[in-house]
This record gives sequence, C-alpha cells and structure tokens, in this order.
Amino acid sequence: MSVLVVDDYKTMIRIIRNLLKQLGFEDVDEAADGTEALGKMKERRYGLVISDWNMEPMTGYELLKQVRSDASLSKTPFIMVTAESKTENVIAAKKAGVNNYIVKPFNAQTLKGKIEAVFGV
Repeated sequence: MSVLVVDDYKTMIRIIRNLLKQLGFEDVDEAADGTEALGKMKERRYGLVISDWNMEPMTGYELLKQVRSDASLSKTPFIMVTAESKTENVIAAKKAGVNNYIVKPFNAQTLKGKIEAVFGV
C-alpha cells in the first residue's frame, strides 16, 4: 500500500517514514505541505495519507477538507498528526472526516494501532 506523509518538518517525515518501514510499509511518498500533497494525490492513488496539522501555506486540516470535498479523493484514509491535543482540534478534524488522530510524540506501536483502527484490522 502506498502512503503519503505530509509534514513541513523534514525530520518528522524521516521519523514517520522509518516507523512505517518498521511496520512493513515500503512505498512511502512525501510532501512538504497541503498544496504539494493535493497535487501528488491528483497524480497518484494513495492507500493512506498521514498529515501534520500545522503547515504553511495549506494546513493538514485544510488538506483534509479539500480531500473530502473531491469525489475522486474523498475515500482516501486520512490520519492527522499534531503536537496539540486540543479537544476543539480533534472535534474539527472528526467533523471534517479524519479517520484517526495521533498526538506527537508517538512510536511505531501507536502508529500501528492507529493504522489498524482505520482499516479495521
């Protein structure tokens, strides 16, 4: 399964990529913000998007809303990653159609659990 990791912080992309590799995901693509991610998603089908919330110019939350409003992308599983565990953010993301939510920092086991929950494993 192909995974798109979206984060404006290169180190975080590397960390998530390594965690995904530990879990057996080899096909991992990356984007630095929501705009780049959206472009990549229009070119290629991803089995999962893991996106940071706080990015410029397009946030992960705005990306999520764009993805959910695009008929060709709307079914793509989407996990939001953030350093903030504010209840209003979680509620907003859920209303916008996020499949799961991870608060940083997290490990491979947490990521695995969130991915399995998304796919009902």
